[in-house]
Amino acid sequence: MRQVVLDDHLLRDLLANEVSTDLESVLYDHDPATTNLYLVRLCHSVTRAAGRALTGSLPRSTRQELGRQLVSLPDNIEIVPMRTLAFRMSELASEYSLSTLGAEAVAAAEYLNAPLCVWAGDDGPRIRAAVTALEGDYRTISH
Repeated sequence: MRQVVLDDHLLRDLLANEVSTDLESVLYDHDPATTNLYLVRLCHSVTRAAGRALTGSLPRSTRQELGRQLVSLPDNIEIVPMRTLAFRMSELASEYSLSTLGAEAVAAAEYLNAPLCVWAGDDGPRIRAAVTALEGDYRTISH
C-alpha cells in the first residue's frame, strides 16, 4: 500500500481517533507517515499546560493519552529519518524559500512518492507551490 504524509494536525486526529471523513478516505488506501518535525511540534503542544492550538481544545485526559501514543508511536506510522532527508531539505529550502519544517515535509513526500496532506487551516502557500513545482500531490484535509 502507498503512504501519505500527514501534518501534525492530521496526525493528532489519527492518534486521538477523531478522523474526519476526508482523512478517512485518504487513509483507506494509504498508510500514514509523518515527519520528524511534525512529530516534535505535536509533542510540544501535548506537553505544554495549555496545549496550544494543536491540542488546546482537547480534554486533559485526551492530551495525556495522546502523549502516551506519541511516546510509543504505532509501528505503522512511518517517519523518514532526518539523515535521509537532510541534504534534500537544504536544497528545497533554498530553492523554494521553505522553513525547515516545510522543507522536511516536501522532502519526505518526495522520498516516499506520497501525497502530502495538511489540515486546511494550516495550508502553506510555499509548501503547496514547492510540491506543485515538483509535480507532487498536495492535499488539504478538513476536520
